Amino acid sequence: MRILQDNPDLTQRELAEKLGISVGGLNYCLKALIEKGLVKMKNFAHSKNKFGYVYVLTPSGMAEKAAITQRFLQRKMNEYEALKAEIEALRSEVEKACAKVGQEV
Repeated sequence: MRILQDNPDLTQRELAEKLGISVGGLNYCLKALIEKGLVKMKNFAHSKNKFGYVYVLTPSGMAEKAAITQRFLQRKMNEYEALKAEIEALRSEVEKACAKVGQEV
């Protein structure tokens, strides 16, 4: 959705290449986004796409993109906090082990 928002006049082939998927797979996904009302296809005469279409996020699409981004950010923050706690526990474990044998960390 971010790529579409930044580059609405990409061809399906260009968009598929950027996403690393087949054109058929992209077409299937675009149709689903259009059916959900998150993306709309507009006829645009000045598009670099020879068919003259652009893919535009609808207001619902923009809201969904923001929600997806927020969920992603929250998940990554949770992962960060868990990793930070694990690192601290390991650091403490190493310090205790070194203290037992009289070494500095």
